[in-house]
Amino acid sequence: MTNTPAGAPLALGRRIRKRRQLMSMTLQDLSNGCGVSVSYLSQIERDNAVPTLGTLAEIAAALDVSIDHFIATPRQADSVTRAATRPQFSISGTSIIYEQIGAEFPGHELTSFILNVPPAYESETVQHSGEELIFVLDGEILQVVNGQQFLLRAGDSMHYLGQHPHSWSNASDTWARLLWTGKMLHGATPSSYVPRTGTDTTKPDIP
Repeated sequence: MTNTPAGAPLALGRRIRKRRQLMSMTLQDLSNGCGVSVSYLSQIERDNAVPTLGTLAEIAAALDVSIDHFIATPRQADSVTRAATRPQFSISGTSIIYEQIGAEFPGHELTSFILNVPPAYESETVQHSGEELIFVLDGEILQVVNGQQFLLRAGDSMHYLGQHPHSWSNASDTWARLLWTGKMLHGATPSSYVPRTGTDTTKPDIP
């Protein structure tokens, strides 16, 4: 076990504000474009709230950039991602560790990550364009789609449309490890998580 972050937390709020101001947009303009409330956008820009990556994709689209504008993960030179050099990162200081296994090339539509999810974490409920496919590698998660709950354990998978309200959580006392693949109109990204009070944020060893 290690407490060393996989990547330096990203100051998303300041990047979003800078891009919005560069485009001479008010918070209301951005809200109209991405469907996120003005109050929540204000919290995000002040780094007082962490958006899901699905929400961040919608914000990025409204600001006429890709999500990579705000999350500067290393790009793959070709379609092969080597285990020893797989990019890892975290978002805004959360304890989720993302491992990028998908490549970036012109015209790509799918994005894949391995997610390392701490105990007692839960995502926001979100809706977005596209679809998501989850395969549980280790541990278990509780997936909720359209109000219906599904307990997924190692070896289980689920495929659903992003337009359905969905959320997921790790209610166990051990880390869960997931393979996530998604396709979205404005960029495919997995949901980030909102920690419950008093959660264990110790990072696991990542091969």
